[in-house]
Amino acid sequence: MSENPLVEGRVQLDLPRWKQDNYVGRAKHFFTVTDPRNILLGTTELEAAKELLALYRVRKEPAGTTVEDVFAAKRAYASSYHPETGDKMWLPGRMSFQVPGNMVICGLMMTFYRTTPAVLFWQWVNQSFNAVVNYTNRSGKTEITQDVLIKSYVTATSGAVVVALGLNRLAAKLPPLVGRLVPFTAVCAANCINIPMMRQSELLNGIDVLDEEGNVVGQSSAAARSAIAQVTMSRVIMATPGMGMTPIIMNALDQKTAIFKGARGALKQSLVQVGLMGIVLTFATPLACAIFEQTSSIAVSSLEPELKDSLSSKGLTRVYFNKGL
Repeated sequence: MSENPLVEGRVQLDLPRWKQDNYVGRAKHFFTVTDPRNILLGTTELEAAKELLALYRVRKEPAGTTVEDVFAAKRAYASSYHPETGDKMWLPGRMSFQVPGNMVICGLMMTFYRTTPAVLFWQWVNQSFNAVVNYTNRSGKTEITQDVLIKSYVTATSGAVVVALGLNRLAAKLPPLVGRLVPFTAVCAANCINIPMMRQSELLNGIDVLDEEGNVVGQSSAAARSAIAQVTMSRVIMATPGMGMTPIIMNALDQKTAIFKGARGALKQSLVQVGLMGIVLTFATPLACAIFEQTSSIAVSSLEPELKDSLSSKGLTRVYFNKGL
């Protein structure tokens, strides 16, 4: 049974509905968090959910409030508020916006990838979106300065453009399918640049690590490296099904049918690719987010020497941290 049990008939507000120590439970949790329908929730509905949870926490919820009412409020809150700061997240940066945002951007990126202006434009759009998502979903209360934000944004965009243009040139004499896979390769490369750059202050200063009771016991750069590696891997895996499979499908359709020929060929291609990306991302986004636990852990023996000695003297062998998304 993967669902967290009620305690004295009440929902445990600080825990997800499903246990997070197994993949199925994490997948169910992220299907609710990344559900695109959450972006339709207005300010009034979100504030009502937040208020209900606050009242429920002190046992002053309105009469007649059901367990399902509380779970619905938790779902709305988790989709729109940062899990540590409690701040409402900007809509384009929420995980519930990942599917509609990425389906359009990636679908069009894979349609218009042949010319230099198109590569420049769509890689810029994609990295702008990624920068917003990475900033919004950074771990803990880490602040990102404007200087860091600009540097990471420019570096990731430049890296993606260089990879895309370089591979386009190499792929010019290769089968069409190779060219169609160039955007995917560029996106993977950009993720490996953008996320560490955007979260470089965490690498320098560390992120909060906690004991089993949730008490902050220090800040660790080693934990930050683990968190960033996990998020980067998840993002690459998230992009793989859609941007890896869609080009293969589109290449087969292009070679075996005349559906994309004529004046409106590019429009038809873009619509089909956006649709395919939407279908794949609806499942790939939560399934990739669920690969690693949101509250991850690291052995005390793997921490920085001073922190390791300090925590070991307290009898701690493992500490926990929020990896971000």
